[in-house]
Amino acid sequence: MEVLPPPSTTGPSNIVYGLEDRIPFGPSLLVGAQHVSAMVVGTITPPLILAGVLKFSQADTAYLISIALLASAFGTWLQCRQRGPVGSGLLSVTGTSFAFLQPLTIAGQAGGLALMLGLSCVTAPLLILLAPFISRLRSVFTPLVSGVVVLLIGTSLIPTAFYGLAAPVHAGAPGWLGLAIGGTVIAVILVAQATGKAWARIAGAAFGVIVGCILCGLVGGLHTPEPGTGAWLTQPHLLPHGFAFDWKFVPPFAFVYLVSLLEAMGDITATSQLSGLAPSGPAHWRRLSGGVLADGITSTVAALFGGFPSATYAQNNGVIQITGVASRRVGYTMAGILALLGLFPAIGRWVTVMPPAVLGGLALMMFGLVAVAGIRLILSAGLGQREGVIVALSLGVGLGLPTQPAILESLPAFAKSLLESGISAGGLTALVLNLAWSAKPISAPTES
Repeated sequence: MEVLPPPSTTGPSNIVYGLEDRIPFGPSLLVGAQHVSAMVVGTITPPLILAGVLKFSQADTAYLISIALLASAFGTWLQCRQRGPVGSGLLSVTGTSFAFLQPLTIAGQAGGLALMLGLSCVTAPLLILLAPFISRLRSVFTPLVSGVVVLLIGTSLIPTAFYGLAAPVHAGAPGWLGLAIGGTVIAVILVAQATGKAWARIAGAAFGVIVGCILCGLVGGLHTPEPGTGAWLTQPHLLPHGFAFDWKFVPPFAFVYLVSLLEAMGDITATSQLSGLAPSGPAHWRRLSGGVLADGITSTVAALFGGFPSATYAQNNGVIQITGVASRRVGYTMAGILALLGLFPAIGRWVTVMPPAVLGGLALMMFGLVAVAGIRLILSAGLGQREGVIVALSLGVGLGLPTQPAILESLPAFAKSLLESGISAGGLTALVLNLAWSAKPISAPTES
C-alpha cells in the first residue's frame, strides 16, 4: 500500500496534494476516476441529445461519443501540460460543451453533420485568435466578474442534479427512493470529509459512488448497457462526414464561443484559487490565456475528426474541493482513462449506466461547491456597497431572465441567443455594471 505524504506546504491548508506535488499512482488513479465520473456523462450527453433530435444512425452516434471522449482526453492533457503558450498548467478538465446545442441543432437541420462540423471547424479558431489578447482585458474580467460567472455556473447546474435524484430508480419505485440513495451518497462523502484523514478525503467520493451503486443493486436499480455496433476499437478519421459551410450560421457559433471564453476564464480562475494560487497578476493571466488557447485547439481538432466543440468544465472544481487534490499530474491519469473509454466503446458503455440517483447525489455536492468557489472569488475582490449591488443585479438577471421564455421570444434572434443562457446574461450584466460603475471610494459628507 502506498503511503500518503504529509499535506502540501505550497498550497492552502486544506490541500492534500498541491499543484506541483508528485502524487503516487494509486491515489492518482483513484482521484482521476472520480474526476471522470463527474464529467463523463456531461461529455457524452450533448452528442446523445443531438443524435436523438436529428435522428443520427447508431454507428454515427457511437462515433460521436467516442470522439467526444477522445477530444476530452486530448484537451485535458493540453490544459495540464502547459507547454509554451498552450495550457493553463492547472488540473483543468475539458469536455463537450452544452452551450452549442442550439446552433448545432439549427445547423444540423439545415445541412446535417457536414454543416455542423464545418461550422465548428471554421469558428473554433476564434478562441485561438483571442487568447493572446486576454491579458489586455484584465480591467474587464475582474475577480468580481469572474466570481459572478462561476457562481452562476454552479447555481445553474444545481437543478440538473435533481433530475437524477428524481429519476425512477426502477419501474414502480417510489419517488423518494432516488432522493434517499443520493442522500446516502452525500452522507458517505460528508463522513469521509469529517474524518480529517487525507486518504478519506481522496477516496470519499469513490466510497459514496460505490455505496450508492450497491444500494441501487439491492433494489433492482442497476442495468447493463445497451449492445453496441460490434466495433471493438474506434478509429478516428479526418472529416468523416465531409465539410459544408454557410455564412449565415457563423454569428451564433461565434457568439457562443465568446460566452465559452467567459465561462472558461471563470472556471480557470476558480481552479487557480482552489490550487492556492493568486487569481491575479501576470502568472494568472498567462494561465487564462493558455487555458483559452487550449480550448480553441481542442475544439478545432475535435471538429476536424468529427466531434463537437469542447469547453473547460466547472464541476471538477468540486472534485478538487472534496478530495483536496489539486496536482495537475492527475490530469494525465484522467486523459489516459478518457482515451481508453473513447478508443474502446465497450468500456465506455459500462461507465454510462451509472444510476442517475448516484450521479445526482454526487453532482449536487459538486455543483454546490462550484457555487461556493464563485462566492470566494467575489469575496476576494471585497464586497462593499458597489460590489453588493452588482452581484445582486447580476444574479437577478442570470437566475430570473431564463425562466421567462415569453420575454426572450419577443427579442431579436441575436439578443435571444445572448440572453437565454443565465450564465451569459448574468455575466454580461456584471461586466457592464463593473465597467460603467467605477470603483472610486465614496467620500464622507462634510459637516456644515
